[in-house]
Amino acid sequence: MAPDGRVDRAAIGAKVFSDPEELSWLEAQIHPLVGQEIHDWLATVEPDTRFAVAEIPLLFEGEMHQAFDRTVAIVAHERVRQERARARGHEGVEGREARQLSQVEKAERADFVIENDGTPAELEEKLASLLEKLDEELATGGRS
Repeated sequence: MAPDGRVDRAAIGAKVFSDPEELSWLEAQIHPLVGQEIHDWLATVEPDTRFAVAEIPLLFEGEMHQAFDRTVAIVAHERVRQERARARGHEGVEGREARQLSQVEKAERADFVIENDGTPAELEEKLASLLEKLDEELATGGRS
């Protein structure tokens, strides 16, 4: 904890991403809690809800994809990803990524893939198009 009582994510990241045993211990604590949160949240979704979206960074790594009807991998070129991570103050990006599936593996496992190398507005357009496609799929009872 930081002096103000908040979790010091940078300090935790520096420790766990440089020590595989520490990371494994942390993941063993967190992944079941995240899984339960997702389960609880999905149980509260109204039956007539057309789409319920969850952003889960380790969706496939934590085997949480099984809780969802469809999955979307949002991928970006490596240079873009690293620039964005550093802009958010994430140091040790390489250590974090070593524990994750590659962008290619995530894309192969996902039902849909969206490239996010552009602006937030461009990403929003791509996501809106995907929702339209899924909405059509629901209306026709098909699965593309």
